[in-house]
Amino acid sequence: MSKNIDKRLRADRFRQRLASAMRDKDVSQSALARAIRVDRSTVSQLLKDDGARLPNAQVVGECASALGVSADWLLSLTDRPESAADILANSLKLTAAPRALVDEQIFAWHQETAGYKIRHVPAGLPDMLKTDAILEWEYSPHLGRTTAQAIGASQDRLNWMRASQSDYEIALPLHELASFAGATGYYADLPVDLRRAQLDHLSRLCTQLYPRLRLYLFDARQLFSAPVTVFGPLLAVLYLGRNYLAFRDTERVQGFTEHFDNLVRQATVTARRIPDHVAGLRRDL
Repeated sequence: MSKNIDKRLRADRFRQRLASAMRDKDVSQSALARAIRVDRSTVSQLLKDDGARLPNAQVVGECASALGVSADWLLSLTDRPESAADILANSLKLTAAPRALVDEQIFAWHQETAGYKIRHVPAGLPDMLKTDAILEWEYSPHLGRTTAQAIGASQDRLNWMRASQSDYEIALPLHELASFAGATGYYADLPVDLRRAQLDHLSRLCTQLYPRLRLYLFDARQLFSAPVTVFGPLLAVLYLGRNYLAFRDTERVQGFTEHFDNLVRQATVTARRIPDHVAGLRRDL
């Protein structure tokens, strides 16, 4: 909404919005007067004065605070009545993240945004593209008996992706796949037979599911990305380790989308070249 509106119109809207907020909150003139520490006659004047004058900033702020709305809304500077704290609370949520990244919350977000393109930068190799043996190797030390649940959830996610109408793009650092193939860093001591089977599995899935599933490799020396998933235009989720930070406001989701699309544009290995790249890694084992 434009801030440059007629003073009389702004004053009239202030009265209308103040009265509306009082009705919505079931707050009487007397109750509002007590809350903002003025005489009842002052509140009555705020509601009935047909002039072009607005109350001072302190009165506007006190009214907004007492009624749980934003001062900007009362003054017609925005069309959203929520306070800044409420807007932030509704658009940003911190959610617990279990050790297995294939938990119920992630799956629920997938289902909620079915039909939209999903853009994903995983924390490591994507769980839904791993073999059962790799999931066992990775999760057994931490999850024990529940490792089978992680494997089942991973398969559920892959089956969901096969059946859904959502395109799935994954951007992975180039060094992550190289580290896996070479059994270095996080993947140290990973048996070679498990690595071969995983690379074969990855190549097969990327071929079978293309173009619905597209995997890109970007050079982390040129670009950086924290683990993040963007669910169409509705939701962006940043993975922090113990928690997910979920954004629902349009501006933030669009920002994460542009970030991901830049990873894809500058990918060192494109989705079409993934099978050949994986085959090269396998030959070097």
